[in-house]
Amino acid sequence: EINSDDLDALIKLLTPQTFEAESNIITEGDVGDIMYILIDGVVDIIKTTIFGDKFVCATLNSSYHCMFGEMALLDKDKRSATVKAKTKCETLSIDSNSFDLFCKTHPVAGVCLLKFMNINLVRNIRTENDNLNPILRKMIKNNVNFYGIKEKNKLELLNINHFKDYQNIKRVMEEDYI
Repeated sequence: EINSDDLDALIKLLTPQTFEAESNIITEGDVGDIMYILIDGVVDIIKTTIFGDKFVCATLNSSYHCMFGEMALLDKDKRSATVKAKTKCETLSIDSNSFDLFCKTHPVAGVCLLKFMNINLVRNIRTENDNLNPILRKMIKNNVNFYGIKEKNKLELLNINHFKDYQNIKRVMEEDYI
């Protein structure tokens, strides 16, 4: 658990930020190094398909006590989604340098925060997996050719949300094409 001294130190590193409705808090593809905690408001998490279509993969509100942009604290890479304020939003943010400093000076609390961030990331990955079905169905509907799959293959990818479904599809494809 995070003790009160650790929490006080963390609070000093957080920066309050306000975002008006319809403004992007994070833009997919931009390089980032800031994580946000949603204090008040509602945001949409928006992904772009390979066809350029944008779709809302999740809507988060402050009652979830959620954070977003946390991957940037770990890898400082390009943003994987756009986070758009659906309503006026109040956030607290922390940049990667401040977060690294906090973890070094408060290691027990740092581990707790990293565990919490990991849980959040795993939840997001599972949500992304659920979003693969409509994307793949659209690809099939638009006759996108998949490398290594013969055109005569009419295999409908009905459900690959679960590893066993992936294994079954892979097995069928290997039997037909190897």
